[in-house]
Amino acid sequence: MEGVVVSFRRGRHTQNPRHVLVKVKGVDSREKAMELVGKEVVWTSSSGKKIRGKVASPHGNKGIIRVIFEKGLPGQALTTKVEII
Repeated sequence: MEGVVVSFRRGRHTQNPRHVLVKVKGVDSREKAMELVGKEVVWTSSSGKKIRGKVASPHGNKGIIRVIFEKGLPGQALTTKVEII
C-alpha cells in the first residue's frame, strides 16, 4: 500500500518532524483509516536510507493518517511516497 507525505504534525508556532500526516491512496474515510492503525510505514530517501514508523491514529474524517517515525523526517520528505506494510 502506498501513501504520500502531506505535512508534519504542527501547531501554530511549532512542528514535530517525527509526527507526519500521510494521505493513503484509496482511503477516504475515518473508518478505513482506523484499519491501518498499528501497521508499519517505511520512507526511503533518494540515497536509499530507510526510516521506519508506525501508524498511530487517523487525522480528521477524510482518511488521512498520523504516522510516528523513529527519527524525524527531513523537509525534503514532503510530497514523497511512503510504503505501508
